[in-house]
Formats: sequence, structure tokens, C-alpha cells
Amino acid sequence: MHVKRSQLLLLPLLLLGACTGEESRQPGEVYKTLTLETASQTLRSEYAATLRGRQTVEIRPQVGGLITEIRIDEGASVRKGQVLFVIDQVPYRAALETAEANVKSAEAQLQTARLTTESKEALHARKVISDYDLEMARNEQLEAEAVLAQARAAETNARNNLSYTEVKSPVDGVASMIPYRIGALVDSNIAEPLVTVSDDGQIYAYFSMAENQILDLIQQYGSLEEARKKMPDVTLRLGNGAMYDLAGRIDAISGTVDEGTGAVRLRAVFENPRHLLRSGGSASVSVPTSFSDCIIIPQSATYELQNRIFVWKVVDGKTQSAPITVYKYNDGSSYIVESGLNVGEVIVAEGAGLLHEGIEITPSAGEESENDAAL
Repeated sequence: MHVKRSQLLLLPLLLLGACTGEESRQPGEVYKTLTLETASQTLRSEYAATLRGRQTVEIRPQVGGLITEIRIDEGASVRKGQVLFVIDQVPYRAALETAEANVKSAEAQLQTARLTTESKEALHARKVISDYDLEMARNEQLEAEAVLAQARAAETNARNNLSYTEVKSPVDGVASMIPYRIGALVDSNIAEPLVTVSDDGQIYAYFSMAENQILDLIQQYGSLEEARKKMPDVTLRLGNGAMYDLAGRIDAISGTVDEGTGAVRLRAVFENPRHLLRSGGSASVSVPTSFSDCIIIPQSATYELQNRIFVWKVVDGKTQSAPITVYKYNDGSSYIVESGLNVGEVIVAEGAGLLHEGIEITPSAGEESENDAAL
């Protein structure tokens, strides 16, 4: 009976020991971790932009009449000085011929007046006629000169009107759609232009920044003028999500704040040699901000609680919550840490919102440094 009692007492202890040993051998949860290092990185902030050609001109006729020719295709490239439309020239040719005839008539009248004046001067010298007769002849000559000047001005006006019947492009560019057809009656007061030509050799991208962002630029560069000169090149994301292959530069910053929106307008200019960018289109301007020797972490490594940002440090193999402060601007995928983390510390890189305090962490095989994460 004594032996059996010992065996009965020992059995629970063995069972307890076996259970304890099994529990202690459970591995920690496997998560991707990040070892913090300093690095240099450029954050890009994107702003919705509207594209405009360097110069957009509404083409309107300077004289009235019926359209007799349309010499361009809708959407075609045009050159400066190219004839786009022809307005009925018949009445303007007739007006020019009349003006030219009037000039010839006035020239003849002037020549007659000059001969009369010369004759009267000779007669006056011999005291055949009075001073009055001589002055009348001179006045008639002056009148004939004025008539000729008026006739020549009318001829110039008629010639200009005839030239205006050929409506030409004042710039190189691309034509819009054409709302008029041959036979349409047009004049200088038409509601819609004959066509709009956009000079798209360069494209302006107009976008807005909040007033506080502009103040940051002024503090960083010293003035808006210095910001305009020294800001780095910007890039353009097209409407289909692709990046435009040529960088641009910010060449204008408004000196006033829009009272309605509290925003400041900026303009970036992009070369457009292949005419890929179109006036009136939309895109996003990506403005870089460069930082050096800073700690950068992915946003997936953070979670928010009561308007504060936290990360999970890995301390002695377990999660430990840590509040951090980050730079107020970000690129949508990462944060620049201003305080709360130090170089060499390890944090959980993903799934921060699913963790809680004290979870055992086993780094995954894909553990990466902060430099790798930035790439």
C-alpha cells in the first residue's frame, strides 16, 4: 500500500511537469520587423492640377461674311501664319478696287490743283491776279492733298479688310473642334470663336497649396522668390496613372491667398515636344521634399489611438507600445519620425493594428532594415 500511495502522489506532479514543458516550448508569433537606421529620403506630395497650353488663343474674324473655305482639320497641328478660314472675298475685293480708283482720282485732282497754283503764282507775280485769287488756288491745292490722304487711308483700310478675309493662326499649336461650317455667316461679334488654338510646346500645370504649406516654404527658403528659384524639379502623374517622362519646374507662385479656399496657386511648366499633354487636361503634380539623416518608417508599422500615433517596439522579444511624433507631411505610405524612436531599435513593420502589449515576436526571415524599407 505504501508504494501505491507514492505512485499516486507522483502521477499528478508528472502530469503537471509535462504540461508545463509543452507550454514553454510554444514559439512566438512570426511578424516582419524593422531595425531602425538613419537614411536620406525624398517624400513626394501630389496635388491635383489643371493643364493649360503656354498660350491659348480664340480665333475670331475681324470682318463679316460667309465662310467659303475651311483649310484645317479639327484637332490638327497648325503653324503661326497658316490660313485657317477664308471669308467671302468678293465684296472686299470690290471695295479695294473702288478705293484704288478713288486714290487715282484724288492724285489727278491734286496734280491739277498744283498746276493751277503754279499758274496763279506766275500771274500774281506779274500782278495780273489779286492776292485773293492766289490764296484760293493754294487752298484748293491743300484740299486736294487732304482728299488724296483720305483716299489713301481708305485704300489701306480696304486692303486690310481684304487680308482679314484670310483668318490666320497667330501662334503655333493645336486646333480645337470647329463649331462652324462652310456657308456660315460670321462676324467679329460671334458668340463662339471660329476655333481655339493652343500653343502646347510647353504646358503649364496649375495647382494649389494650403497657406500653411506656403508659409513652410517661405521659412525654408527665406522668401517666395527664393522658393521659386530653389525648389527641386517636380514630376507629373497623368490622368491614366502613368508618370510623364520629363520633369518640370515651378516657375510661378501667387503672391495672394484665395479668400474662399485659403489656398495659394502655383504654376509648373513642362516641355511637351511630343504633344502628349493637352490643354484642358488634368493631372497631378508631384512635389518632392528631401530629408537626410532621419528615421523613416512605413505607415503600416503604425496605429492611431486618440489622435496619437503609436508603433510596436520589440523589446526582449515582446511587443511594447510606443508613442511617436511624425513630420506633418507624408507621401501616403511612410512617415518621417521626429521623436519616439532611436537608431538600432526594432519595431514590427506590418499589422500594427492587430497586435497588443506583450505578444512574443519572432522576426520573419524577411526582416529588413530601415534603409531596405525606404527602398
